[in-house]
Amino acid sequence: MDVWHQICCCSCAQEEPENNPLLSEMLRYFDQLGKRKRAQATNLWNEPADDTHMEHDDDRELYNLLQKRARLRRGSEGYRRLSFDISAHRQIRREVKDRWRQILEVLGFSAEADSLLDITSTASYSSLRQPLQARQLLTALAEQTSLFDRHCSLPERYLFVLDRLLILDASDDFLSAARRYYPLEAEEGPPSEEEPPSQEAVLVTLSPAPQGAEEEMAAVMDEESLLVKLIE
Repeated sequence: MDVWHQICCCSCAQEEPENNPLLSEMLRYFDQLGKRKRAQATNLWNEPADDTHMEHDDDRELYNLLQKRARLRRGSEGYRRLSFDISAHRQIRREVKDRWRQILEVLGFSAEADSLLDITSTASYSSLRQPLQARQLLTALAEQTSLFDRHCSLPERYLFVLDRLLILDASDDFLSAARRYYPLEAEEGPPSEEEPPSQEAVLVTLSPAPQGAEEEMAAVMDEESLLVKLIE
């Protein structure tokens, strides 16, 4: 009986999970990485390679709003007011991204649209294959179409998208489609054509930011604490 008791105790001791500091550190790292990716997907930083979010005027404004809100009590009047402003900034960025996605879908990249538009802080200008051509295309889109919000500076993140389209030999088609569906002189709708544009090319209608503010706050519960402790 004593022998059996000793074996049982040894077996139970071996089954108890050990407190592994390395494992805890890894779990903490992946948790922060997940929060960072969610924050990037939510904020759509115009300058994704800038970890400080200070180089781009629009990024600096949004980042400062997030920092201010992080210091306030959730649900307070000041918190709700800042959430409204943050939601408005994010809505503009989502609107631009949706326009890009629609054009990609029109060009036949429905399955690849999300991956083509996925730009994170790991993006590096040194990774661009054709930076000069991508810059020229970005300038042409800004000057010849209404693809971007006129009140915001040009989002550098789309340089990386254009570089990918150059590799796929689809950049000229994208520029032509952007001119057609988002002409500079008419932001309200696509130009008249003999054939109506496909369903994917319908312009996005901005929804009022306040209506989605509460849902957005719930979706980014951990963002404020992450931004305070960790500069992306």
